[in-house]
Amino acid sequence: MAVRVVCFVKPLGNVARVSPRLRVIALVVVAAVAAAGATVGITELTKTETGPTAAVVKPRRGAPPLALDLGVRTDSEARALRRAAVLYEKGKRREAGRIFSRYSSLQAQLGGAFASWPDSLDAVQALARDHPRSAVAQLDLGLVLFWTGRNAEAVAAWQTAVRVDPDSDAAVRADDLLHPNFAQGLPVFVPSFGPPAALARLSPPTQLAYLARRAAAGGVRARLLYGVALQRLGRQLSAELQYASAAATAPNDAEAQVAAAVGLFDKVHPERAFSRLGPLVKTFPHAPTVRFHLGLLLLWTGRLDQAKRELIQAEKEGPKTPLGREAGLFLLRLASLRTM
Repeated sequence: MAVRVVCFVKPLGNVARVSPRLRVIALVVVAAVAAAGATVGITELTKTETGPTAAVVKPRRGAPPLALDLGVRTDSEARALRRAAVLYEKGKRREAGRIFSRYSSLQAQLGGAFASWPDSLDAVQALARDHPRSAVAQLDLGLVLFWTGRNAEAVAAWQTAVRVDPDSDAAVRADDLLHPNFAQGLPVFVPSFGPPAALARLSPPTQLAYLARRAAAGGVRARLLYGVALQRLGRQLSAELQYASAAATAPNDAEAQVAAAVGLFDKVHPERAFSRLGPLVKTFPHAPTVRFHLGLLLLWTGRLDQAKRELIQAEKEGPKTPLGREAGLFLLRLASLRTM
């Protein structure tokens, strides 16, 4: 089975283009179906009878996926590393290695170490040891260990990635590997409104800075939009702070309160998000955002039938609203996938 490269480059394009909703639909529902029983990528390999800590003596075939967390960087090195990552994914490790060798950053050194597969383990172990607080180094170490059949050590490395830098996309991806029965990534709050049109004309780093300035100046919607951008970059804890600030400022705003609940979601304790989101059904009985996001979180945990009920209710509460329409699209996509 082919396993795709894990290159964590998160452009903010879908934040800039009016709404993040349309591109989210297919990704969320596909991920939810995977969580309910289908498998994608590396999660297939961790679903053994005794879990990912089962002893594996024989190394796995092929090369491990490479993790690079480049965020919204658009500098020349980041562009080069992305090209090298694509070459690595295509199996062109020698060509990828030549590009990685031009740079001395941790990301480049990790890429170079992976490009030398199967002689990668010692180099990746050394990099992880020299950068103990780098989630991406610990994630990559776990991937190499997993590919060499050292499952228990791989799990320990992924747990370290989550612990040392929880506010990073690498930590989110490590958590995916630790919880293969959940949808990949974390549910992102879906606002019913889009960002300023000016955002579409900016580069990804400038977009992020622009959203940060607007959030700092105050305003519930500005904080929510910045939180969405942070979530899409894997910075869940930072997003949670933005959502919590918006909710504290606007206790009667359904979207702010829902965002604060969504920001609490994690795979170890999903009940924290549900316990805050559930009561909002009574507080805002006719707000599509509440039912929509309940459905979203249920999709993430693989509870498809319950999710469907909530999405149906969201559509009924506001069939002509943005989230009501999106709920309908989720339902259509979900129905089509379940009949495949």
